[in-house]
Amino acid sequence: MAKVTNKYPVWHPFSQMFGVESIPTVVKAEGVWLHTEDGKKLYDAISSWWVNLHGHSNPKIAEAVYKQMLNLEHVIFAGFTHQPAIELCERLDKYLPKRDWKYFFSDNGSTAVEVALKMAIQYMRQGDLKRKVNVVALDGSYHGDTFGAMSAATRSVFTDPWDDLFFDVTIIPPPSPGNELACFNQLKEVADESTILIYEPLVLGAAGMVMYSPEAMEEMLSIVHHAGGMLIADEVMTGFGRTGQWFASNATKILPDLMCLSKGLTGGALPMALTICKQELYDSFLHPEFEKGFLHGHSFTGNPVGCAAALASLDLMEDPETWRQIEAMNSFFMAQKAVLEQHEMVKDVRVCGGIIALDIEEENKGYIHPLRNKMYDAFLEKGVLIRPLGNVVYLLPPYTSSKEELSLAMDAIKEVLNELMEVVS
Repeated sequence: MAKVTNKYPVWHPFSQMFGVESIPTVVKAEGVWLHTEDGKKLYDAISSWWVNLHGHSNPKIAEAVYKQMLNLEHVIFAGFTHQPAIELCERLDKYLPKRDWKYFFSDNGSTAVEVALKMAIQYMRQGDLKRKVNVVALDGSYHGDTFGAMSAATRSVFTDPWDDLFFDVTIIPPPSPGNELACFNQLKEVADESTILIYEPLVLGAAGMVMYSPEAMEEMLSIVHHAGGMLIADEVMTGFGRTGQWFASNATKILPDLMCLSKGLTGGALPMALTICKQELYDSFLHPEFEKGFLHGHSFTGNPVGCAAALASLDLMEDPETWRQIEAMNSFFMAQKAVLEQHEMVKDVRVCGGIIALDIEEENKGYIHPLRNKMYDAFLEKGVLIRPLGNVVYLLPPYTSSKEELSLAMDAIKEVLNELMEVVS
C-alpha cells in the first residue's frame, strides 16, 4: 500500500488516522451537551468515555478547581502532603466497602490498575522474590493500555503487536448468565494462595457491557478468597453510582483486597486515579530497608486541583437529588428494555443501574465489527454521541440527563435499528 499522510496534527486514541483530514471540533460543553465548531449540538450519551457524572462545566466543580488553583496548584507528593488529598481519602472511607483502607494516587485508570498489580505481586513476593504468582482475569476484560494492564486482560486486536511481551495470565469465563458454572469450575481448578484475580465488578465495560449478578460475583470472589488468593476490583468504570450504588463492590460480602478508581472520581473534570489497598497489604511494605517499600510514583501524584474537583464531585454525589436521578434513569431504562426486546434486530438487552446495553443480531462480534462505524456516524447525524462497542449499543449518560434527553438517545437507537432492518430486508 502506498504511504498515505495527512496534514491533521493530532493523533487521536483508538482511531485509525488513515485519510483523516478533519474531525468535529468541540468548542463548548455544558450540562449533557457538546457544542461543535460548525454549530451542531450533541447529547453526550456516554459521558465522554464514562467519566462525566454531573454534567459538563459543572459550576460547583469549576468553582472548587478555581479556588484551589489560586492556593496550591501542585506540589511534589513524595515527602509532602496536603489537606485536599487527606480530606478526599477520609470522605471516601464512608462509602467504600467497610475495612481499613490505604490510598495511593496516580493519574488514570490504567495506572490505577498498574499500581494494584505491582502492589499485589510485591506483597506476595516480599519474602521470596521468585515466588510463583498466577494472575487470573475474565474473558473479554479490559483494564487499560499500560503493559501490566494489557497483560492482565483478554488478548485482542488492541494488544496483538506486543503479545509476546506480556506476562502470562489465566483467562476464565465471566460469571454472566449461562456461564456461571464454567467460571466457578475453571476458577476452582487454578485458585490457590498464589492467585490474584482482577475483575470488573458486575459489568465488563469494553467487553460490550457484559453483566453478571451480585450472587455470581459473590461466589466467584469466595473461591479465590477461601483459597488464600487476592482480589483486585477494577471499579474505574463501575464506581461512583454507575451500577446504582456507590461502588459495585458493595454488592457482596466478600471484599476486594485492592480497588482501582478513576473516571468519575473527579466527576470527569480532571485526570486522577486511586489504588486502594487493605491495611494488611500496606503494613507489609513497612520495613527499615528502603527497597522493601513500594517504589512507584507519578509526577502529578495527589494533584491538589484534581483532589479539589473530586471533593466537589463528592459533594454532588452526597446530594439526595443525584440518587433520585440515578433511580429515575434506571426506571427509564427498565421500561425501555421491555420495548427493545421486541425489536427484530435486537438479541439481548441488559440494564444495571444507569447503564443499558443491547446486542444487535449479528454473527461477527468484536470492537471492529463493520456495523460499528455505520452506527456511530448515524447517531452523530441524529445529534447523539453514542460510541458502539462493535455490534453492542449502550447508553451510560451523565446523571443530570432529563427524561427528554434520555428519550432523544433512545429514539435515535430505535431509528438506527429500523434503518438497519430496512437494509437487511
